[in-house]
Amino acid sequence: MTTSTVQTATAKKPRSTPKTPDSDRAKAENALGRKLVAPAIVLMLVVTAFPMIRALYLSLFDYSLTDPDERSFVGLQNYVTALTDSLFWRDTANTVMVMVVTVAVELVIGFAFAMVMHRVIFARGLIRTSILIPYGIITVVSGFAWQFAFSADNGFVNGWLPFVGADFDWFGEYGSSIVAIMVSEIWKTTPFMSLLLLAGLAQVSEDMIEAAKVDGATWFQRLYKVILPNMRAAIMVAVLFRALDAYRIFDNIYVMTAGANGTESISFLTYRQVIEQFQLGIGSALSVLLFLSVLVVAFLIVKVFRVDLSSARQEG
Repeated sequence: MTTSTVQTATAKKPRSTPKTPDSDRAKAENALGRKLVAPAIVLMLVVTAFPMIRALYLSLFDYSLTDPDERSFVGLQNYVTALTDSLFWRDTANTVMVMVVTVAVELVIGFAFAMVMHRVIFARGLIRTSILIPYGIITVVSGFAWQFAFSADNGFVNGWLPFVGADFDWFGEYGSSIVAIMVSEIWKTTPFMSLLLLAGLAQVSEDMIEAAKVDGATWFQRLYKVILPNMRAAIMVAVLFRALDAYRIFDNIYVMTAGANGTESISFLTYRQVIEQFQLGIGSALSVLLFLSVLVVAFLIVKVFRVDLSSARQEG
């Protein structure tokens, strides 16, 4: 691959030009736009902010629904209790592991699916629909389906895998249980990842790829020097969305193991405290910690990719 191709393929940052002041019409249109979206923004803030503020308030109390009259203010004690409990860190480790493994596998498989959907020239609609079908299935339904698939009594997975016995119990221990949960998660949400990557793939200039071909670049060189660099914004969005979704995993664990064998996630731990044990105080503290950890995950992903979305949209 020659230097000229690399220089052509690499996205060049446009030279900045002095910004011209907006016209009176543009200012009027911007003001009208702000007035039109203001009610939606206010409503969204009320709907999203109130639950968070309420959870933050309740987390400062020792509050059980089984004895509501004995509610007492304990300050940050619920957070200290959660952060010093080994169960919290075990479930956090489970959640992070599921997020990292599933997102990494989905990124690879999803990109392969996106390449197929982008390049296929026959039966394109049928192939795209077939790939996207799993994402249209409700997570609870797919969880039950994979629970039956991994069942030692009537499942088909043991028959497909020669290295496990026909009576192997996937839900008998931690390792195999968490593998079954991750397989169900990957099967369900890989189409979503491929859909986002397909949108990014469609934005890669065919002229760049053809120029690389003319310069003698191999398929591997075109992939790493032309396609992936120009898809970085789409990859970041796909990884960010799926990572945040995977970090809040609950349905598959609830259906497939009900948290047995140490397969609980942070969301499942919060559910048990609030719904099963009626401990609103510690449960609210866990939900606040879950919210903060989601913010940390989002911040780290944005920092790792270092994508300027405004330049990706060729603004300014």
